[in-house]
Amino acid sequence: MCATRHPEPADEARELRGRLEEANYRYYVEDAPSITDAEYDRLLRRLQDLEAAHPELATADSPAQRVGAPPAEGFPEVRHAIAMLSLDNAFDEDEVRAFARRVAERLERDEADIDFCCEPKLDGLAVSLVYENGLLVQGATRGDGRSGEGITANLRTLRSIPLRLRGESPPERLEVRGEVYISHSGFERLNDQARRLGGKVFANPRNAAAGSLRQLDPGIAAARPLEFCAYQVADIDADRLEATHSALMARLREFGFRVSPELDAVRGTEGLLDFCRRMGEKRDTLDYDIDGAVMKVDDLRAQRELGFVSRAPRWAMAWKFPAQEQTTTIRDVEFQVGRTGRLTPVARLEPVQVAGVTVANASLHNMDEIARLDARIGDSVIVRRAGDVIPQIVSVIVERRPADARTIELPEHCPVCGARVERIGEEVDARCAGGLYCPAQRKEALKHFASRRALDIDGLGDKLIDALVAREWVRTPADLYRLEAERLAELPRLAEKSANNLVDALARSKQTSLARFIYALGISEVGEATALALTNHFGELEKLMNAERDALERVADIGPVVAEHIHTFFAQPHNRETIEALIAVGVSWEEVEIEDRPQPLTGQSWVLTGTMEAMTRDQAKARLAALGAKVTGSVSKKTHAVVAGEAAGSKLEKAQQLGVEVLAEAAFIARLERLEQGESE
Repeated sequence: MCATRHPEPADEARELRGRLEEANYRYYVEDAPSITDAEYDRLLRRLQDLEAAHPELATADSPAQRVGAPPAEGFPEVRHAIAMLSLDNAFDEDEVRAFARRVAERLERDEADIDFCCEPKLDGLAVSLVYENGLLVQGATRGDGRSGEGITANLRTLRSIPLRLRGESPPERLEVRGEVYISHSGFERLNDQARRLGGKVFANPRNAAAGSLRQLDPGIAAARPLEFCAYQVADIDADRLEATHSALMARLREFGFRVSPELDAVRGTEGLLDFCRRMGEKRDTLDYDIDGAVMKVDDLRAQRELGFVSRAPRWAMAWKFPAQEQTTTIRDVEFQVGRTGRLTPVARLEPVQVAGVTVANASLHNMDEIARLDARIGDSVIVRRAGDVIPQIVSVIVERRPADARTIELPEHCPVCGARVERIGEEVDARCAGGLYCPAQRKEALKHFASRRALDIDGLGDKLIDALVAREWVRTPADLYRLEAERLAELPRLAEKSANNLVDALARSKQTSLARFIYALGISEVGEATALALTNHFGELEKLMNAERDALERVADIGPVVAEHIHTFFAQPHNRETIEALIAVGVSWEEVEIEDRPQPLTGQSWVLTGTMEAMTRDQAKARLAALGAKVTGSVSKKTHAVVAGEAAGSKLEKAQQLGVEVLAEAAFIARLERLEQGESE
């Protein structure tokens, strides 16, 4: 058996430099990362170890000796008066203790007596701001640490960056460094807008911030939700220099800068560890991404005494959290069926540790997301996990795609019940048409069937349905009507009287209306108003079940999408069997007489608000629908009238502001009666 041949140190160092330089270029210049931060950290640490063990391998352009990448073309080059160095990283508590010990030894002081200033490490883009006599004159990216890109015009658009310092006597020169980032809420707004307009959807807030700042048109940066947080004073008039870093941060607040609200002065090693732990616990509750904590010796004189190594200060360290992104491979994709019939593609991954948790699955959401990612089975992907959020695939590394990668296809039939899978028109979601029959939808279908606006089965609550399904006593709605009081009384917390009451309620619910029955079936997009419109149009369930799509579209307010949902539902043999079983156990309704009467409110939108005394809101809604009106939940300029009952609120106020007609209950009932008797409005 041959031993594994390790590469020569020089060859390995050369390969590492190439991979890291390529990663730097993709990350800093193109804003399109090809590897995760965790993978980059591993490669960089290996190169640092090699160059430490073999000093002759170190080169001036090694990623281990510098920061970032050269400026991109398109922006003026800015030379930093004071280099913007990066920080050494600590990945566990022992490395934090070692940092504190080194500081104490160099300062010849006790670790427990050294003060540190700590703050979260924002995951954004580092920039430098230069002020002269209180006015912002220059803004630049970090670039390679010695020179960056002049993006002053873009940075001037950020409201969190003061264009003029507050105070009557600003310093002659001030250089402030900080992080530009996008909050989670701002990121969601940005991507929602992009989806609506058909624009680019960003993978994560960091990429969005970096890409926004590096646009040649400042108007683009101005339209993005960019924010700035200051973390360092690099240069200031000598007479303005404070004794500590924390005092300088307080001075920056006076000048008008945002500094981290989490910034804290702590003492000794235990103070450092306590802060890091607190940030780890708080990480998932913050409205912005952090990837660690920054620890700095607070005393500025001590900082000067400690000095720098080639690429980092000795007086500061960055604690890095477990990576929230990792690289892995899509082994397969399975489709899960949710409680409403929605099919969700789930990627089965090569297991990988992400943020301290083993991730083997990640949601792909829907077929549109798969197309956006261009994801295929066999692809190498970057997976992200933040807090308790379900892991998601951030991007596909197309360059690593194997030749045998397979396209992900939507199944034609439900993987649970075998019913047809439908994706209608431009709808994002694909759904199982199995409805009441599909086991994956069973609990929610039964809860809907028994709800007050459907069959209104008093006493059949969610927990009881859960118990009945768990014991497999009920598989379809028809099984409900076969339950006996003696058996129900065996359930926990259900006494004999309650069991008898439930059986009586089930018996009463058998006599219903056709509109309620149609609504109870849980057909996608068929609410109460649509169920009533179908009843008034067809009159008989059999006619509705056999109606073609074009006949369904002739019903008021039913378009092609809803017509397709209805037609597909009744085309499934399982759904027809369920309906036949319900009729067999005695569920029935009175015949509906279809009168060829005019519908004077056709095309009108009405809104009901407040509490009515003479009738329920459902009854009012039904009577309006019978006259052709569409009842909506919000008031707009297109609203024909608003019916205001007792305690009417914001909808009444908006109707009055828009000049929409408002009817009190008595006037509304009088108008209904006139219209129902055939009088004109």
